[in-house]
Amino acid sequence: MAHGIIGSHHHSIVAMRVAMLAHVLFLTTAVLMLVWLLHYRGGINIQSEDPEQIFNVHPFVMSWGFILLIGEAILAYSTIPMDHRTQKMAHMMIHLVGLILGIFGVYAAFKFHDAAVAPDLMSLHSWLGITAIALFGLQWLFGFVTFWLPAAHEHTRAAAAPAHVMAGLAIFMLAVCAAQTGLVEKSASAASASEMKLINVTGIFILLYGVAVASAVAMRKAFL
Repeated sequence: MAHGIIGSHHHSIVAMRVAMLAHVLFLTTAVLMLVWLLHYRGGINIQSEDPEQIFNVHPFVMSWGFILLIGEAILAYSTIPMDHRTQKMAHMMIHLVGLILGIFGVYAAFKFHDAAVAPDLMSLHSWLGITAIALFGLQWLFGFVTFWLPAAHEHTRAAAAPAHVMAGLAIFMLAVCAAQTGLVEKSASAASASEMKLINVTGIFILLYGVAVASAVAMRKAFL
């Protein structure tokens, strides 16, 4: 019995360290994205007359505001040292902010296409991205109704929780895949070898962040 308690405690510590690693990857990815957009692509401005600066809002918002925030919301139960209700509130509200910013990021992409007179929704990246946003919106609504509103019974919440966690991680990784396809497109048209390498490194860190978040959740659930 004591061995089991010690083992569970050890795995909880490992899961916490993986979550801390995810935070480091979060910051690294955010800095890399900013360096790319500000140094190589001329800045970020949704009101600009330059279509490229309008476009730059899209990767900025979708990385910082959607993927990275979603990951932090997923980690809220592992990294926020508060009671469960407070963790749940943080989880829900951070996700909501991520959803709003994700929708704004999609708007930026459509505005860029209008300014550049380019067709919409023609790439695999756009299909994956729109799917991720739509599924995430449905996932948030399901979570709000099931886990926050008082009408749901406790046994309903307990039965829905595993599917909610699994679906959330799947949608999160879908968003990571969408980011990878978008970065591949931009890497192929990079203006220089150094920009291409920076885009590729950014993509690697986004992937590592996704893996770290999923691993932290898996370890936490496996050894509760």
